[in-house]
Amino acid sequence: MHSSSKNADMSTFRISIIEKITLAFVFLMLLIGYVLFYTNLHSFEIYVEEDGIVEWLTVVGLMAGCIVCASRFIKLFKRKSWWFLTVTAVLGLLLFMVSGEEISWGQRIFGIKSSAFFVKNNTQHEMNFHNLVLDGVKVNKVVFSIGLIAALFVYLGIVPIVYQKSLPIKKFIDRSGVPVARVYQVIAFLLLFILTSLLRHEKNSEMLECGAASLFFLIVLFPKNKYIFSPLSTA
Repeated sequence: MHSSSKNADMSTFRISIIEKITLAFVFLMLLIGYVLFYTNLHSFEIYVEEDGIVEWLTVVGLMAGCIVCASRFIKLFKRKSWWFLTVTAVLGLLLFMVSGEEISWGQRIFGIKSSAFFVKNNTQHEMNFHNLVLDGVKVNKVVFSIGLIAALFVYLGIVPIVYQKSLPIKKFIDRSGVPVARVYQVIAFLLLFILTSLLRHEKNSEMLECGAASLFFLIVLFPKNKYIFSPLSTA
């Protein structure tokens, strides 16, 4: 095993100050939501509304992950394979696109009017794709609900296990530049899902998205296989 990998395994249960702060933020975001939900429903709805604090914190988490990917791409350019760099770039691009979708690409900020297509086919009449309804099919339900849940199940529930059990798969994942979630990050995701589901409100998904964005940022920045992002790593 590579010496860097050994160091990574030894630090499995160590978390940095950034990780502690991020976890505390997710807990605080949930706590505030719970308190407002049970004491002042109107304030809760303001808390999770469009362009509200929770939505913007979601964007911050997504963009933080995007910046990490961009920084790695620049730092590792010409030091890693084209495949490793492509996966890193695509992950960063996906995070950027999701953050853009979250705020409808700044439409409400800049007062941009929606085109006739989005007025007709978007449930919120905004310039985003996740609220589109095409031929009676909600894109949000198919792609951002069913598809995303399935992807997260594989990524958080299966990948960490096979990464630990299969050396060939481990080598492939490392060479592909895929960040692998640590145990505490998987547990945090599970708790987040359970706690947000317990709030019986149509906007509870906003808190789930906010927490998920922050936790995914942690996975990107502090994965189990963090050593592969070192310029000196041979992975």
